[in-house]
Amino acid sequence: MEIEKLKEQIIDALNLEDLTPADIEDDAPLFGEGLGLDSIDALELIVLMEKFYGIKLQNPAEGKNIFKSVNCMAAYIEANRTK
Repeated sequence: MEIEKLKEQIIDALNLEDLTPADIEDDAPLFGEGLGLDSIDALELIVLMEKFYGIKLQNPAEGKNIFKSVNCMAAYIEANRTK
Protein backbone atom coordinates (compact mmCIF):
# COMPACT_ATOMS: atom_id res chain seq x y z
CA MET A 1 0.00 0.00 0.00
CA GLU A 2 1.54 3.25 -1.09
CA ILE A 3 0.97 5.83 1.66
CA GLU A 4 1.57 8.84 -0.63
CA LYS A 5 -1.10 7.65 -3.08
CA LEU A 6 -3.60 7.14 -0.24
CA LYS A 7 -2.87 10.64 1.07
CA GLU A 8 -3.49 12.08 -2.41
CA GLN A 9 -6.80 10.19 -2.60
CA ILE A 10 -7.82 11.54 0.82
CA ILE A 11 -6.91 15.10 -0.22
CA ASP A 12 -8.92 14.75 -3.46
CA ALA A 13 -11.93 13.05 -1.84
CA LEU A 14 -12.18 15.63 0.94
CA ASN A 15 -11.24 18.68 -1.18
CA LEU A 16 -8.33 19.51 1.13
CA GLU A 17 -6.75 21.68 -1.57
CA ASP A 18 -4.57 23.59 0.86
CA LEU A 19 -2.80 20.38 1.95
CA THR A 20 -0.13 18.26 0.31
CA PRO A 21 0.62 14.61 1.17
CA ALA A 22 3.68 15.85 3.10
CA ASP A 23 1.35 17.87 5.38
CA ILE A 24 -0.40 14.72 6.59
CA GLU A 25 1.60 12.75 9.14
CA ASP A 26 1.32 8.97 8.76
CA ASP A 27 0.42 8.43 12.43
CA ALA A 28 -1.44 11.68 13.11
CA PRO A 29 -5.12 11.31 14.02
CA LEU A 30 -7.43 11.96 11.07
CA PHE A 31 -10.18 13.18 13.41
CA GLY A 32 -9.94 15.55 16.35
CA GLU A 33 -6.53 17.10 16.92
CA GLY A 34 -4.91 15.77 13.75
CA LEU A 35 -6.57 16.67 10.44
CA GLY A 36 -9.76 17.61 12.26
CA LEU A 37 -12.07 15.59 10.02
CA ASP A 38 -15.78 15.19 10.86
CA SER A 39 -18.53 12.62 10.28
CA ILE A 40 -19.21 13.83 6.72
CA ASP A 41 -15.53 13.28 5.95
CA ALA A 42 -15.82 9.76 7.38
CA LEU A 43 -18.54 9.00 4.82
CA GLU A 44 -16.26 10.28 2.06
CA LEU A 45 -13.45 8.00 3.29
CA ILE A 46 -15.85 5.03 3.21
CA VAL A 47 -16.75 5.90 -0.40
CA LEU A 48 -13.05 6.26 -1.26
CA MET A 49 -12.27 2.77 0.09
CA GLU A 50 -15.14 1.24 -1.88
CA LYS A 51 -14.32 3.09 -5.11
CA PHE A 52 -10.57 2.49 -5.21
CA TYR A 53 -10.13 -0.71 -3.21
CA GLY A 54 -13.45 -2.58 -3.39
CA ILE A 55 -13.88 -2.47 0.39
CA LYS A 56 -17.44 -2.21 1.69
CA LEU A 57 -17.45 -1.21 5.33
CA GLN A 58 -20.18 -3.41 6.85
CA ASN A 59 -19.98 -2.07 10.37
CA PRO A 60 -19.64 1.73 10.65
CA ALA A 61 -18.32 1.28 14.20
CA GLU A 62 -15.18 -0.26 12.66
CA GLY A 63 -14.48 3.11 11.09
CA LYS A 64 -13.26 4.54 14.37
CA ASN A 65 -10.27 2.18 14.36
CA ILE A 66 -9.75 2.11 10.59
CA PHE A 67 -9.68 5.90 10.27
CA LYS A 68 -7.49 6.49 13.33
CA SER A 69 -4.55 7.50 11.09
CA VAL A 70 -3.31 7.14 7.54
CA ASN A 71 -1.18 4.18 8.65
CA CYS A 72 -4.23 2.42 10.18
CA MET A 73 -6.25 3.07 7.05
CA ALA A 74 -3.45 1.78 4.80
CA ALA A 75 -3.06 -1.39 6.87
CA TYR A 76 -6.81 -2.06 6.72
CA ILE A 77 -6.89 -1.50 2.96
CA GLU A 78 -3.89 -3.79 2.45
CA ALA A 79 -5.53 -6.57 4.45
CA ASN A 80 -9.02 -6.23 2.91
CA ARG A 81 -8.74 -4.83 -0.61
CA THR A 82 -10.43 -6.61 -3.51
CA LYS A 83 -9.11 -4.27 -6.24
